[in-house]
Amino acid sequence: QVQLVESGGGLVQAGGSLRVSCAASGRTFSRYAMGWFRQAPGKEREFVAAISWSGGSTYYADSVKGRFTISRDNAKNTVYLQMNSLKPEDTAVYYCAAPRFATMTSNLDEYNYWGQGTQVTVSL
Repeated sequence: QVQLVESGGGLVQAGGSLRVSCAASGRTFSRYAMGWFRQAPGKEREFVAAISWSGGSTYYADSVKGRFTISRDNAKNTVYLQMNSLKPEDTAVYYCAAPRFATMTSNLDEYNYWGQGTQVTVSL
């Protein structure tokens, strides 16, 4: 089993920044890619960003490219999502996820471990 615990969400004004973190336990964290997803009220959960096991490769949704940065610290079993230039449309619950297999992917169906989510609210 893999346990994922997000933290760092909150309320921020448009244009501001926020960093959310995800602490992982239960399997060899450094051997697996990780991903961030988000779900806004009334919408489906959507891919935000993914990072390879080494951190050497990253992939972003077009809606966040250039504003968000995913990173990881394998020594701390933690993955981060730095969010800059936030917009009201970024308001959502943000979920950390671990894929079934080791490779980096944006496909939600390939993730079988999920955190409880952390709320990010961006006000005007």
